[in-house]
This record gives sequence, C-alpha cells and structure tokens, in this order.
Amino acid sequence: MTAPYAVPGATHVYSGKVRDLYELDNGSLLMVASDRISAYDHALDPPIPDKGEILTRMSLWWFDQLRDVAPNHVISTDVPDVVAGRAIEVERLDMVQVECIARGYLTGSGLSDYRATGVVSGIVLPDGLTDGSPLPEPIFTPSTKAAYGGHDEPISYEQVAGLVGEDLAAQLRDLTLEVYRRGEAIARERGIIVADTKIEIGLRSDGTLVLADELLTPDSSRFWPADRWEPGHVQPSYDKQFVRDWLTSSESGWDRAGDSAPPRLPDDVVEKTRARYVEAYETLTGETF
Repeated sequence: MTAPYAVPGATHVYSGKVRDLYELDNGSLLMVASDRISAYDHALDPPIPDKGEILTRMSLWWFDQLRDVAPNHVISTDVPDVVAGRAIEVERLDMVQVECIARGYLTGSGLSDYRATGVVSGIVLPDGLTDGSPLPEPIFTPSTKAAYGGHDEPISYEQVAGLVGEDLAAQLRDLTLEVYRRGEAIARERGIIVADTKIEIGLRSDGTLVLADELLTPDSSRFWPADRWEPGHVQPSYDKQFVRDWLTSSESGWDRAGDSAPPRLPDDVVEKTRARYVEAYETLTGETF
C-alpha cells in the first residue's frame, strides 16, 4: 500500500483502503483521497493515476447536489499544496459503525443471496429476478463495518436496530434510501444508472446525521451506462467492477479463495480503469477532468 502524504501542519492518524486522515492544528480533520484501489478486501498495486482527485471532485459535486437532503462534513477545500485537489478539510464526527447500503437493482452479493434464498438482508424479493433486474423499490441492505483487511457481513434492519437503537436505525435507513433515490434520478438524467451505493454517515454532538467520507462515486457505487443496460447478465460498468472482473478471470491466475495476495494489475487494466473513472466523472458532472 502506498504511504500517506507528508502534509505540513497535519498529523497522520489513520489510513483506510483509499483515504488517509490527518489531524489539523485547528481541531478539524484533513481527509486525503489517495490513488489506491482495493477489491475483495485487498489493496492492489499499482495505484490508479488521478483516482483520488476524481473521487474528491465527484464527492464534492454530489454533496452540493444533495445539500437539501442532509448536511455534509465539508469545511473547506483550501488545503496544503501537496494534497490540493484530492483533499478536503472536514468536521469531526462520531461515525456510525454500520455500512449503509441502498440497492435499486439486483447484482453482486445481493444477487448471490437472492439466488440462494430469495432474500436479501432479510427482505423477501419477487421470483424471477436476474442479474441487473430493477427492484420493485430501493431496499436498505446494511452490513457490518469490518476493520481494514476484514470482511463486511450483511445484516438485517432488525440487527442494525439492535446495534444502534430503533430510532437511529430508522434514520439511517430513511436517509440512505433518500440519498439513493435522489442520486439515482440525477445520474439517470445524465445517462448513468446507479445500481447501488454505500454511504458513510456520522453524528454531530446534537444528534444531527451528516454525510461523510465519499458520496456516490465509482468506488462506493455501481455505475452502469444507461444506454447499455440489459438485465440477464453482468452489466458494463464505469466503476471498479472492471478490476474485480480481471482479478477473477483466468488471465490473472489468482485464486480468490486462497491465501495469496492478488497479482499486480497490468498496465492496460490500470489505463482502462482510469479511463472509466474519468468518463464517469465527465458524464455525470458535464465537466472536463
């Protein structure tokens, strides 16, 4: 994993799969998005050039689009030059220890659970759905929040209520679904289907729910080109599914069920992945990267 940046006036306190967190002298935090990429709970090499800046720009765009849905953690984009474009100053929050996920389409781990049981996160779904099928309505499919290197595990809404209390569980569910509905509608107008998304939510001292970390990016969501969507098979995507598909292909030679680390990503996979992130950003925002 690439080392965190040396940022003047900031003390490094934490590194996640993609982001590095620093304490600032004024008491707030500096969140830096690296170019690291992960899949199947492994950090991969090499990083994807410009990925951190793309994710930061996209999250800021979404925070602005959804500012009437919930407040966000952004204080300022005025940051040290060494991390300019890929960092934001953010407020300290008490982060909810639940992965808040909304799904509007059936794919990924939700599809695996559905094929096995007909149920996803305790929610019974209609018969006859296939890979890429739209759901009758978006569903809240939370998971545990594992430590870096661990595995998130799907849980039901009732389990979330047991962890955080009924009132907060209802707030998390409702906010997650509203963010998804609004984000999906905005993206669809621009030619992108958001199949699902994971959001991070923190609490202020007064109990206010705040959107944090990243929002509706190709790292936290599945983005599909709307004009190529066709249920019944794996969809073409703008997100890191491209990397996942290569890792699980015979070409990579990697055994996901084994103990070995994933192989180094080939140059063409790195280049094509960067191109997908750039295309997603430009298609969504209408801006040139």
